[in-house]
Amino acid sequence: MAWVVGTGVLIGLLAVASGISTLRTGWLLPTARRHVTRPRLHGFGALLVGASVLLHSLFYFHILPSVSWEVRFFGGNALLLAGLLLIALSQLLPQRRNPDHAG
Repeated sequence: MAWVVGTGVLIGLLAVASGISTLRTGWLLPTARRHVTRPRLHGFGALLVGASVLLHSLFYFHILPSVSWEVRFFGGNALLLAGLLLIALSQLLPQRRNPDHAG
């Protein structure tokens, strides 16, 4: 079972790295570039998804002090769903108009 959670750690770290690079530079994965209209929302969503996966892993390996299973379950799922919602909104919302470049 530890290898499954270890794989989750790797995926969580990749999601966090993707979110940080999107927030800092605006760079997106090539598969998402065509669909994402708001990169900052996508970056925050990726950070929340990665944090959710990493927190579940840290609790599993007893790196963080143990809390009740309800807090782990509902807190982790709330982070995950909030991140997925932000990622969905980053693709569904129309692109913002920049008043500085209005002609």
